[in-house]
Amino acid sequence: MQTPIVVQEVHKNFGEVKALRDISFTVNEGELFGLIGPDGAGKSTLFRILTTLLLADKGKATVNGLDVVKDYKAIRKIVGYMPGRFSLYQDLTVQENLDFFATIFNTTVKENYGLIEEIYVQIAPFKDRPAGKLSGGMKQKLALCCALVHKPTVLFLDEPTTGVDPVSRKEFWEMLQRLRQKGIAILVSTPYMDEAILCGRVALIQNGALLKIDTPQQITREFSKPLWAVKAKQMYRLIQDLRSFEDTDSCYAFGEYLHLTLKHGEADVDKLRAYLQPKGHEQFDMVPITAGIEDCFMELMKSEKQQ
Repeated sequence: MQTPIVVQEVHKNFGEVKALRDISFTVNEGELFGLIGPDGAGKSTLFRILTTLLLADKGKATVNGLDVVKDYKAIRKIVGYMPGRFSLYQDLTVQENLDFFATIFNTTVKENYGLIEEIYVQIAPFKDRPAGKLSGGMKQKLALCCALVHKPTVLFLDEPTTGVDPVSRKEFWEMLQRLRQKGIAILVSTPYMDEAILCGRVALIQNGALLKIDTPQQITREFSKPLWAVKAKQMYRLIQDLRSFEDTDSCYAFGEYLHLTLKHGEADVDKLRAYLQPKGHEQFDMVPITAGIEDCFMELMKSEKQQ
C-alpha cells in the first residue's frame, strides 16, 4: 500500500516571498493530519501543489505514489479537494451541483451514496435550493459532499471551517472523524488552534516553514516552561507593565487573560509581584496553567526568530 501523501523538501517562491521553505511530511492511510497556521503561512500554496494546481520550484510530492507533476491527471481522479472559499455553482441547486460533479468523474450520486449518506441527509431538505442561497454551514456540507461524490482515497480540505458557526464546525469535525475511520487519508488546514487537538497529528507552519510535527498531546507535553494566566481590571496597562518587566520571557493576550512566562520560572514570581505592587493594578489575578497548542505555537515562533 502506497503512503497517501508524501512531501519531500518542497520549496516555492513568489518573487522575493518564500511561500514554502523545504517542507517535508507524510500522511498515512486513515489519518487525519492537520496543517495549522495563520493566514499567509503557506497552507493554501501547499494544497495547490498537492492537488496539481501549482508547480513547486523544487522538491517532490506524491499522492498515493503518483507524482504531482508527472501523474497529475491520475491524481485528479482519486483525490477530493475542498478549497477555503465556497467555489460551487451558486446558481445551480444543491442536487444539480452534486449530479454535475458526479458526472465529471463518470459516476452517480447513487453509486457512491454510502460514503456521503450521513452528510446528504442533512442537505436533502434543501436539494432544490440554489447553492448560493444556503447558510454557511450548509454550503460547507454541500462542498464536502461534492468532494466525496467520486469516492476519493485522499481528501484535501483547505480551511473548511473558516467563517462557519461553532455548531457547524463541531458537526464538520465529527464527520471527518468518521470519514477517517473508513480509511480515507485527510489533510486539513486551519488557522484555528483549538481544532488542532481534533487531529491525529499536526504540522505547525509559519512563514512557509514547519515549526513542529507531532501529535497535539506530545507538542503540549514538550512545553517545558512554567506558564501563568494573568489578568487585572486594566488589561492594556497590565500587558504594557508585564512586557516592561526585565524578567518577562513572553507575554501574549489570550481571551480575557494574558499568558505569561518568566525567564527564571517560579523564582521570578515574588519579584514580579513586588514590581507590580506600586503600579496599583486592581483585581489582579495570577494562576499557573497548562500550555495549549497556541502557547506552543507562540513559543516555537519566538524560538525561530531568535535563531
